[in-house]
Amino acid sequence: MPLYECVFIARNDITQQQVEAIADQVAATVAEGGGEVRKREYWGLRGLAYRIKKNRKGHYMLLGLDTPPAALNEAERQLGLNEDVLRLLTVRVEAIEEAPSAVMSKRGGDDRDREKSFRGPRPAGRFGSGRGGRGDDGEEFRARGRDEMEMPMGMEE
Repeated sequence: MPLYECVFIARNDITQQQVEAIADQVAATVAEGGGEVRKREYWGLRGLAYRIKKNRKGHYMLLGLDTPPAALNEAERQLGLNEDVLRLLTVRVEAIEEAPSAVMSKRGGDDRDREKSFRGPRPAGRFGSGRGGRGDDGEEFRARGRDEMEMPMGMEE
């Protein structure tokens, strides 16, 4: 049988148990069609790249399916009819990896990865944020500028 990976995004105002229930419904539909769910990962409540049906976050779930195409079509149809499912994507794959997906392995990263990614405070420079530090420089310029600006160069007494 062909292998598929299906990722669906559920609304953020439902609970994790309700997302699991949607996945159970997909598993039951696939089992009726003669297939099985080989992999199941809950990726958690994550931010969306853009608003979908007035939602800014969604529950992500990955399912690795070993099923005939007819059962997959029925499962996709039922997911499309479910009001709690915002989006779904199903892709045919050569093999379903048993190891955690890239999303799960990145999420469980250790502290060393965070330390490497931290760049430290930004140096003060010409294109700073404009917060703080400018008042002193401006006052110094004005105090120095008055004396020098009153007498043009070469016109000293």
